[in-house]
Amino acid sequence: MKTVADKQVLVAADFAGVVLKDAVVAHLESNGWTVTDIGVKSLDDPNPEMFHRIGLKVGAKIAEREFERAIIFCGTGMGIHIAASKCPHVHAAVVESVPAALRAITGNNVNVLSMGGHWIAPNLGKDIADAFLYNNLGDGYEWWPNFYEFHKLAYDELDNFDYEEFKKNGFEFPNAIDIPLADVKKPDEFKSAKADLSLLGNKGCGC
Repeated sequence: MKTVADKQVLVAADFAGVVLKDAVVAHLESNGWTVTDIGVKSLDDPNPEMFHRIGLKVGAKIAEREFERAIIFCGTGMGIHIAASKCPHVHAAVVESVPAALRAITGNNVNVLSMGGHWIAPNLGKDIADAFLYNNLGDGYEWWPNFYEFHKLAYDELDNFDYEEFKKNGFEFPNAIDIPLADVKKPDEFKSAKADLSLLGNKGCGC
């Protein structure tokens, strides 16, 4: 598997996301990432592949464990995200801000992040990509009791979800385990701008 630890990432865009994709790819490559692009390469492509077919191809590469994470782009980020989500083991999110990107990876362990070329400015797209790629489940929430365990349980149940078994069980989880997660306030020592920016792997925020 090509992993983020080895600075490997999969990307793909349709014609509406290609400009934003190119900006993000250039940024990543300038920071040492190896980027594999399986989508539309240029606005001049005379026969660009449709968004949903590109999304399914990305989802398949995640499902087959060829890549650990992917970033995908279309006009809104929605359609290509829906397609990728049809594949098993894909945990996808449409993101339009750096805080949402951070929570998508640190709280939900998303492995496919989607952005919309119609809405996301290039510099914001770069920061969103950094937030996604330089963090992992639980990062930055070590102070919150059971934060990691609570979200890891949800991820595991979703990753192993079988609809037919769920249906047979009356749409209930058999032998469900609950992990308590209290709504606690963030300690003062974790509230500084420096602490928040550290979540970006010392990249900071260029927006």
